[in-house]
Amino acid sequence: MKLILLGAPGAGKGTLAKKLIDKYNIPQLSTGDMLRAAVKEGTELGKKAKSFMDSGALVPDQLVIDIIAERLKQKDCKNGFILDGFPRTIAQADALAKIGANDKSAKIDHVISLNVEDEVVVHRLAGRRTCRGCGAIFHVENLKPKVPGKCDSCNGELYQRDDDKEETIRNRLKTFNAQTKPLIEYYSKKNLLVNLDAEQDPDKIFEDAVGKLK
Repeated sequence: MKLILLGAPGAGKGTLAKKLIDKYNIPQLSTGDMLRAAVKEGTELGKKAKSFMDSGALVPDQLVIDIIAERLKQKDCKNGFILDGFPRTIAQADALAKIGANDKSAKIDHVISLNVEDEVVVHRLAGRRTCRGCGAIFHVENLKPKVPGKCDSCNGELYQRDDDKEETIRNRLKTFNAQTKPLIEYYSKKNLLVNLDAEQDPDKIFEDAVGKLK
């Protein structure tokens, strides 16, 4: 099962990915993790990526594509994989399609689109509070701590991360809508798209995903 996960920040990609990993025994691959692993292993591609990362520059698309192609050949991908955070643009999707055309083991089976309204995302993320001590996550409405402002586990202080502030969330959504939403139409035309209502309970989302992937 070779999958791509598409969805706005806060759509629940991480939660669904964990359940799919257990169900299908496949790894979740994020571009950030792949880049860091290539750098750590000191591969030729990793060395090239490091020069960009060290200078704070974006790693070029083609180099990212080459690192992904290399990663997909590893043993743990033999049953498939979940690509999370890639592709982000049509150009990246075209490059990924070329990999699949040359190597059937990298050809995408389905693209899961987690659909959620922007205002739901803002409500979900802006209400999150994180423990400074252990990193546990709470929500001002949906997952309240027993003692306001304090973590249930370690009694640490709960705070709002900068990337959970409303202005930042709206900026991230703007970027997603401009760059990534066109991929939904792209994959729909290729009959690879699986649409899921991501405003449901996580267990129901997973149940729907498995039903549509059969």
